[in-house]
Amino acid sequence: MRVALFATCVNDALFPATAVATVRLLERLGVTVDFPAGQTCCGQPQYNTGYRRACEPLVRRTARAFAGYDHVVTPSGSCVAMVRDNYPRIGARAATEGRGSELTDAATALAPRVVELTEFLVDVLGVEDVGAHFPYTVTYHPSCHGLRMLGLGERPLRLLRAVKGLELVELPGAEECCGFGGSFAVKNAAVSAAMAEDKLANALGTGAQVLCGADNSCLLHLGGTLRRRGDALRPLHLAEILASTEEHPRRPS
Repeated sequence: MRVALFATCVNDALFPATAVATVRLLERLGVTVDFPAGQTCCGQPQYNTGYRRACEPLVRRTARAFAGYDHVVTPSGSCVAMVRDNYPRIGARAATEGRGSELTDAATALAPRVVELTEFLVDVLGVEDVGAHFPYTVTYHPSCHGLRMLGLGERPLRLLRAVKGLELVELPGAEECCGFGGSFAVKNAAVSAAMAEDKLANALGTGAQVLCGADNSCLLHLGGTLRRRGDALRPLHLAEILASTEEHPRRPS
């Protein structure tokens, strides 16, 4: 099977190890991974701050970049939600404004093929035990996009439970937002910081060594707070845990 990797701009700029881990994981499972060079930002920052028209060139570019692939896999639930939920809205709005069906056609062609990593592993490949080894205590934070917009449910947890050596501990208040929310963290910094403190109080109370998530944007927010506080809990993307093996271990750092 050949798929396209949608690395996302956050991972490309700040967390390249997550994109590398995704490729390593998929290739270990027999998947051929391409990286279309034409990919760029999906437009989520612009859309979330009200610049809908500024997203339109990115809809066209993203659709062109990933044309011809049955599956476009990304380790970012928020970007999947942007493409699957908001691209059709952008196309429909353009059509009602009399600017034709080009954007609707682009969204219709692309959106169903874009899948979050855990969806691809569990639903498409049909695997839960990916051969990972990660001998640490882990608690899992489900991001709002993955939890509410994509309905990832138990998929990430099922994958984590199958990792050899990993002890998964439940995160109290897991369904509560961490406070990032993209531009929300900038516009409402004090509220965002307070929400992060609440989330981390629950995470630290588990005694876990690693705070796992499937969206690096949330882990960026929580990790920054952890570093400022000097706490030992380490944030780590799910893809990096699943890519870890006894031969090539990934250690929290």
